[in-house]
Amino acid sequence: MTTSSPSASQPRILVIDDEALFREATTIALQHKGYETHEAGDGVDGGEVARRVLPDLIICDVNMERLDGYGLLTNLRKDPTTAAIPFILMTGMSDAAGMRRGMELGADDYLPKPFTAPQLFSAVEARLAKHHVLKQSAEKKLAHLRANLSLALPHEMITPLNGIFGLAEILKSEAGSLSIEEIADYGNTILQSAERLHRTVQNFLLFGKLEIQASDGDTLRNLRQQVTAEVPALIETRARHLGKNAGRLPDVSLRLTDGGAAIGSDLLTKVVDEVIDNALKFSKPGTPIRISSEIKDQKMVVAVSDQGCGMSADDVASIGAYSQFHRDNREQQGSGLGLAIAGRIAELHNGTLRVQSQVGAGTTVSVTLPLAAG
Repeated sequence: MTTSSPSASQPRILVIDDEALFREATTIALQHKGYETHEAGDGVDGGEVARRVLPDLIICDVNMERLDGYGLLTNLRKDPTTAAIPFILMTGMSDAAGMRRGMELGADDYLPKPFTAPQLFSAVEARLAKHHVLKQSAEKKLAHLRANLSLALPHEMITPLNGIFGLAEILKSEAGSLSIEEIADYGNTILQSAERLHRTVQNFLLFGKLEIQASDGDTLRNLRQQVTAEVPALIETRARHLGKNAGRLPDVSLRLTDGGAAIGSDLLTKVVDEVIDNALKFSKPGTPIRISSEIKDQKMVVAVSDQGCGMSADDVASIGAYSQFHRDNREQQGSGLGLAIAGRIAELHNGTLRVQSQVGAGTTVSVTLPLAAG
């Protein structure tokens, strides 16, 4: 096992092959091209080196003693620290079955032996370039998430807390001079602020829980086996409850078709609540909110339409966790998680959430879910 002189600016490439001469020739060629190289003689040693140095690319032979290339690839893809490292398999076998197996296990490319130096460099440069693009995209999303978190969390937690603290202080210091009606009004406002804060915290916790469930096959299968038999009844109950709480029950109209969906009632309630709340939040009192359900192409489709402020195409494309739009000129109640949570729940149940919107003309959010079996 050898290593070339390390450099922070050089891409690190790990070459794993039990043929010492071939492995050394490959690493020498890569070193002459300016790459930092690491070597290992089989899959076991290769896995240890990969976890220690976290290379930018792994080039690995298929047929090796102790642990072959397929086994190593499987192990590395299961480990979060090495799962995203680009992996090129090289072998003397040229059969389609072997190539297909490698790709199914998560290989990024296949390099048949023997290969020329230009073929090696071409494969390496292509994988590194693609990995660089993906890494930049991930870093951009992470920066966006951090920025939105820094804006959303303080506002959505401190604002209701300020209301609670302020009114509680008034009740404490001036209780003797307040009328029963004033005390009741202050108490109601405190309750509303507490409910808003509670919902914000619950949404952050739920979003994290959904991401954990998405990576657990058993949990995911269990979710998809649950059923809500009477979707219209659930929608009507939630629509009337939310409309009444917002003082907009007359604005809400329903056109519902009987049917069940392959989703538990608790998560369907969350989806319905977030989509209806979005319409109530971003449209003016007195404007209609139309809620419908229908069976289309063996799917249950729930749609909520409003005539509110609407969103631009860029805003629709940017819908995601903690994303808020135009906070500087529009008062928004919410952390930006509502539609992101509804969409994630739909995805976990083999469904979809689609948003059609036009600035100044309103928004329609459609959630499609599989029908309940039977």
